[in-house]
Amino acid sequence: MTMPTKDTLPDTLPAIRRLTGEDARAAIPALSAILIDCIADGASVGFLQSFGDKDAATYWAGVADAVTSLHTVLLVAKCDGEILGTVQLGIGLPPNQPHRADLKKLLVHRRGRRRGLARLLMTAAEDEALALGRHLLVLDTATGSPAEAIYARLGWTRAGVIPDYALFPDGSFCGSTFFYKPLAASRTPLAAPPLAARPLV
Repeated sequence: MTMPTKDTLPDTLPAIRRLTGEDARAAIPALSAILIDCIADGASVGFLQSFGDKDAATYWAGVADAVTSLHTVLLVAKCDGEILGTVQLGIGLPPNQPHRADLKKLLVHRRGRRRGLARLLMTAAEDEALALGRHLLVLDTATGSPAEAIYARLGWTRAGVIPDYALFPDGSFCGSTFFYKPLAASRTPLAAPPLAARPLV
């Protein structure tokens, strides 16, 4: 009989958490590692191959500031106590768009993939958006990327493609596919309620 080893034992269930600005600052090393890993894997997420640890720390410090100022919701996925995935909701939008949010930077470290983290993060982001009165989400992603297939499976509607919209980390051109997802039947504009950071379970 084969005895289970550490490598064959099932992982604990991932936990999705919403971070405060202070939490986000404390998590900068882990968040930076995720971002750098995704860039190294070729993901078009706004940065080139020259992007390093210092650049990542600066970026996440800016995100932490945006969380503190209530312009961004930051969610993370933890496995066995380690942050391996993250996603953001941009809610600092113009006064005539109080009903929507931008979904940004869905990132999962390669060590955390094939555990359903992307789906869990997306579901949590949608729940957060609805809790904030945001019933329309919008995003863009690299055309032909694995993320594009994920969004389609999760019920997002493809709005269209802009060729050569951005660059891959290696500097080659990258088309961008835009998606949207209505979250509720109501279309009555809602003012976003005050943001209260809280853990999601």
